[in-house]
This record gives sequence, structure tokens and C-alpha cells, in this order.
Amino acid sequence: MNNKKSAKKHSLRNDIILITAVILAAVIGLIYLNFFRSPGDSVTVTVDGEVYGVYPLSRDICEDIYSGSNNENHNRFVIKDGKAFMETATCPDGICVGHKSIFRNGESIVCLPNRVVITVTLGEKTDSPDVII
Repeated sequence: MNNKKSAKKHSLRNDIILITAVILAAVIGLIYLNFFRSPGDSVTVTVDGEVYGVYPLSRDICEDIYSGSNNENHNRFVIKDGKAFMETATCPDGICVGHKSIFRNGESIVCLPNRVVITVTLGEKTDSPDVII
């Protein structure tokens, strides 16, 4: 009987250690994603998997995007003060409109019903070699 209590205590301690480690890893990951990713310099817009356009984050832009077989879908994205956001969309859920502004490399806003994806990217650097031998 005493052996079962010891095993339960050992198991509980291991569970607490595992949960603490997972939470710690998640917090470190969130800190990295929010504070250490570099800002991008442009936004790539794709519609239905095809590149629609590439826009610099350094200029304020308001762009209307029409998609669908008869251009029945409409999205308007805005770049203002170095951040991009979806201003309006004809999709039924509007999740893309409620998304926070994006400006860091790799961040994206997705309007799944209209198949529009806005992704922040870094420009290509020409002063560094592609391959080092």
C-alpha cells in the first residue's frame, strides 16, 4: 500500500515537471515570435495561389482585390504607417478584417473564403552571395 502512494507521488511530480516544461517552452516561443522577429519590408498578396502583387511597407497603399469566377469576392487591404491590415471583405465570417495589423517577416492575414493571403516578406539582398564554396 505504501508503495502505491509513493508511485502516485512520483507520477504526479513527473506530470507537474512535464506541464511546467511545456508551458515554459510555449512562453519562450511566444516571446521569440513577438520580440525577436525582424520587420519585413514588403507585402506579397496571393489570390487563389497566384501572386497578385508585391507592395512595399514603406508606402501607404489602399488596394482593392477582386476574386472569384465573376469577381464577386472583394477584399480591401491597406498599408499604413508600415503595417498592413484587411480593411473590408465580402467573406461571411470577417475573420481577416478582425486580424491585427502585420509588419514582421512571415506574418500573414488569410481570407480563406475569398482565397486571399497577405504575407509580409523581406526583400532579396544582393550584396551577399547565394552559395559559399
